[in-house]
Amino acid sequence: MANSRKAPNCVMVIFGASGDLAHRKLIPALYNLAVDGLLPTGFAVIGFGRKPMTDDVFRSEMKAGVAEFSRSKPINEDVWTAFSTQLHYQQGSYDDHASFDALNDRLKVIDAAHETAGNRLYYLSTPPEAYALITERIGTSSLVQNQPPAAWSRVVIEKPFGHDLQSARDLNEHVHKFFREEQIYRIDHYLGKETVQNILVFRFANGIFEPIWDRRYIDHIQITVAENIGIENRGNYYETSGVVRDIVQNHLLQVLALIAMEPPAEFNADDVRNEKLKVLKALHLDRNNANGLVRGQYGPGKVGGVVVNGYVQEAGVAPDSTTETYLAMKLNVDNWRWAGVPFYIRSGKRLSRRVTEIAIQFRMPPRMLFSEATRHEIEPNVLVMTIQPDEGISLKFGAKRPGSGEQVQPVVMNFNYGESFNIPAPDAYERLILDCVLGDSTLFTRADEVEAAWQLISPIVEGWKAGANSFIEQYRSGSAGPKGSDDMIQQDGRKWRAL
Repeated sequence: MANSRKAPNCVMVIFGASGDLAHRKLIPALYNLAVDGLLPTGFAVIGFGRKPMTDDVFRSEMKAGVAEFSRSKPINEDVWTAFSTQLHYQQGSYDDHASFDALNDRLKVIDAAHETAGNRLYYLSTPPEAYALITERIGTSSLVQNQPPAAWSRVVIEKPFGHDLQSARDLNEHVHKFFREEQIYRIDHYLGKETVQNILVFRFANGIFEPIWDRRYIDHIQITVAENIGIENRGNYYETSGVVRDIVQNHLLQVLALIAMEPPAEFNADDVRNEKLKVLKALHLDRNNANGLVRGQYGPGKVGGVVVNGYVQEAGVAPDSTTETYLAMKLNVDNWRWAGVPFYIRSGKRLSRRVTEIAIQFRMPPRMLFSEATRHEIEPNVLVMTIQPDEGISLKFGAKRPGSGEQVQPVVMNFNYGESFNIPAPDAYERLILDCVLGDSTLFTRADEVEAAWQLISPIVEGWKAGANSFIEQYRSGSAGPKGSDDMIQQDGRKWRAL
């Protein structure tokens, strides 16, 4: 794995360093890498933002973030003292050439002070509308071109990458003017979660699973991303994204691609991403089911016994909004492995509980050898990979109940990461940032993957605008989602896993 290699010295420049992502995720992740001894010996951070701030104030604010959000608590003061000397702040504006010239000068000083060898990791922790401008400023301000010959420069771009197919293509074309594809790391934090990473290990490091990972043995697959929270004061953002852009186009389709992909020739970035791309290109809405897509929007209700507003009552949301907060789809993968195996995906907010899981339901035995009464007790085998909140894997199978009869009862074998390894799972950003430093892009999305995902999603969104399949069913907050979602899967003789 990439983390077994020694990380090279470098400077990480965080654009938008005074924002929430740096405070909650990025700096705590870097601190935890320092605790684990995984940061390079020559390492520094420059936070870049509009807010006036000294290095000491920046360090103080980041320490508060680490104290609240780090997985390792309490703060190790010795580690923090050493780590904090690596944190620096540079005030500047994204649209100001002089700010980037000043950043370039500061980087030279940091290179000398921390022996970072001219290696640069630029992290865009900003709103998406700033991506094009920042990459252009980096590319035209000697921050990439004038590096020493042995040094490297990389850019990390958060999702969403584009808001439709054309905008994603335009952004790819723009960024490629200043960075080669191998320098671009489109980050999706879901791919850094332990269970998501373990999909490939589970399939390809265990001889008992891959032979049955196809249409002959699998009846269908369900992928669920359910949240019990609402939009959390992000009305302005959510009105332009909806769940389809927030979760489905990126997180859900990436997880689906890992589940459905063919074994790569080798475990390297290009081979893995080549196989994911084939899945995304073969993916389509079920053509035989006019109701294979259901949209929903949460209304008022109760979550955890607390009365909550409906979506249109949230701040920043239009009272007549048609933005979806729930989406269920039936997808097919047009290849030999998965022909006839439906992939049911769903994601929503203000549902009864928070859970992200992949459920692989196997076919029933071809011939039952038991009595009629016993046959009705036998349930399909189900393999469940839980991504959150408790990462792990479970397998349900039938076993004979003790006694003189032949009663069959479903039992479950559970594997839990925390219990099995007795260590807390690293935050996804820890793994992903370290991979960026190491130059391992396996868990990052390539340009053609992004565009292939949008090729599926963009026509759907455009159809909604034109009035096709645009009906939105309101569902009660705290429920399992709209009734139409249950109807969609039940017409195939199947049912959703309980939320």
